[in-house]
Amino acid sequence: MSTETASRAALGPEEERSYFLVNKMGRIFFLALEEAAGSESMRTILSAARMQDRVEDYPPNDFAMAFSFEELGRIQQAIEELYGPGTGRRLARQVGRKCFRKGAEDLRPVLGVADLLFRILPLRVRFRIGFEVLAQMFDRFSDQVVALEEDEQYFSWVTERCAACWGRHTDEPCCDLLVGLLEEAVYWLSGGARFFIEESSCIAAGDSTCTILIGKQPLVEGVAQEE
Repeated sequence: MSTETASRAALGPEEERSYFLVNKMGRIFFLALEEAAGSESMRTILSAARMQDRVEDYPPNDFAMAFSFEELGRIQQAIEELYGPGTGRRLARQVGRKCFRKGAEDLRPVLGVADLLFRILPLRVRFRIGFEVLAQMFDRFSDQVVALEEDEQYFSWVTERCAACWGRHTDEPCCDLLVGLLEEAVYWLSGGARFFIEESSCIAAGDSTCTILIGKQPLVEGVAQEE
């Protein structure tokens, strides 16, 4: 039995259904990946993902729910197979950061984020509002299911149905695309500060949710400091 066949056989009822993101989000992802990897590498990645038809046919710039979780998961798997876990996941994070930057410009009029008013708020309030807006964006423009939690130390981005690792089976968390997107979101929300961000659980690794922890205190040389 091939790896692909075994993977399909392991799919549960949830993964057998089709879920989607709007085409605009798919297009942002394709443009970010091409920018990060280069045009030739983009062709190689799509070929490895058995998506040669997408080389000249990126998702259109509209809000139709037509870019599938399966496509995104296959591309993420192809990146890791081509580049290896270390380099592949670094590339996925880079793509995630670019996705946020492109998406922030493209979707800002739709989301209604007012920069000047927003930036005078206390940092933790900015984080809370920013994460809520981002979660609402995924709820509105995709079939992903996102919840926000927090305790004294962390904000938790909890995804119950995750496009970033859809259909994958790994030994450790692999939603680096989403980690990179949240890294850039935090960078933007904080005005350039660095924070602890790490995926603590992943559906692809057998967990019930994909959970990304975001520290509440900025880092100085890797160590959290009090505000």
